[in-house]
Amino acid sequence: MKRRISILKLKTKFMLFILVIHLVFLALCYLIFEKDKLYFIASEVFVLISLSISIGLYRQLIEPLTYIKEGINAIKDRDFNVKFLLTGKIEIDELIVVYNQMMDALREERTRQEAQHFFLEKLIHTSPTGIIILDYDNRIRQINPKAAEILGAGSDDFVKQLEPLKPGESKTIRIGGINTYKVQKSHFIDRGFARVFVMMEELTAEIFEAEKNAYGKVIRMMAHEVNNTVGPVNSIISQALDTSGLWLSANSDSLKNAMQIAVERNQNLNLFMRNFADLVKLSPVNKLRTDVGALVQSVADFMQIKAGQHQVGFEFNLPQPYYVMADVQQMEQVLINIVKNAIEAIGSDGTVSFLLDTASRKLTISDTGKGISEQLGEQLFSPFFSTKKDGQGIGLTLVREILLNHGFEFSLATLKPGQTDFVILFG
Repeated sequence: MKRRISILKLKTKFMLFILVIHLVFLALCYLIFEKDKLYFIASEVFVLISLSISIGLYRQLIEPLTYIKEGINAIKDRDFNVKFLLTGKIEIDELIVVYNQMMDALREERTRQEAQHFFLEKLIHTSPTGIIILDYDNRIRQINPKAAEILGAGSDDFVKQLEPLKPGESKTIRIGGINTYKVQKSHFIDRGFARVFVMMEELTAEIFEAEKNAYGKVIRMMAHEVNNTVGPVNSIISQALDTSGLWLSANSDSLKNAMQIAVERNQNLNLFMRNFADLVKLSPVNKLRTDVGALVQSVADFMQIKAGQHQVGFEFNLPQPYYVMADVQQMEQVLINIVKNAIEAIGSDGTVSFLLDTASRKLTISDTGKGISEQLGEQLFSPFFSTKKDGQGIGLTLVREILLNHGFEFSLATLKPGQTDFVILFG
């Protein structure tokens, strides 16, 4: 607005100046009218020629201002396609050339920025890393599909949990008790102000592999030492019982019983170690066409006696037949462990439900037990962790290994009081 007022004032001043000069010149011409009419006529012609030249000069002087005004409006409207043609006038053409070059540069810069922005948006959208971009008030402005998949409906709560984390810092978190992520908080400058974004990189596979290597080495060492000790000890005790039976009978029945108990305890120790060894000696997956409903029904029949002892009933919603490619023996072991844990979680008087959703290729095993706290849920699939007093902590670890080897996704969580779901997604 100020520029328009300035242009109008300049135009008015110029016109007033030209008008005053010519009025003065006309007045002077009038003074020589009576003395020399020929000079008067010549003066009038000169005034007309001067006025015509002045108007032409006015137009030439104002024309660059008009171009400038139109150029400013084009830049204001971000229309970088507006360009001016050359007029053949040196001064104006110099201005037009500079203006056209500037518009070309602005248009190329905008095109480059739009291409970069589109590429960045595409990269964020398809990135296997979860990305959350916050606004200036630390509210979620943009979240890519991977982050939405990881967090589900809890993205706002997740961002609040990260508030103590400073830009540049990172931490490792576990979501759902299974998947582990490295969360890093960073920032970028937008229009002179810092905006925060969060990246979530999945570490589950790497951590599982490191855990497996670690506990596999420990188990192999333990098994080696136990086998080297238990075998010879059992042999010595058995030989002592065979060759000294009469002496033991005569002198100490309690000693004989103690030696027999020692043999049994050694056998239990061997069985204990064999359970651990099975965890690191899983055979390769032999996938065959398997009816999921029939497999679940078979496991339920096998676990029926244990369920009856705890007054636990089974409910089924299994459309049959429904086939997946799986190792029958290994998947049977998985289901036995899950059902066994569900029955023990209920304790007494409850229900274990089996729901097979063929549309989403998902099997859900629900129990009405006491549930799992969020703190325990983060450790359930950790090797050797158990909530049971005499648990070895290998049941869910074995389940985890088998399902990972099959490429099946899974989760275990308490959704509400009296409903804990173990979900297997067959891919």
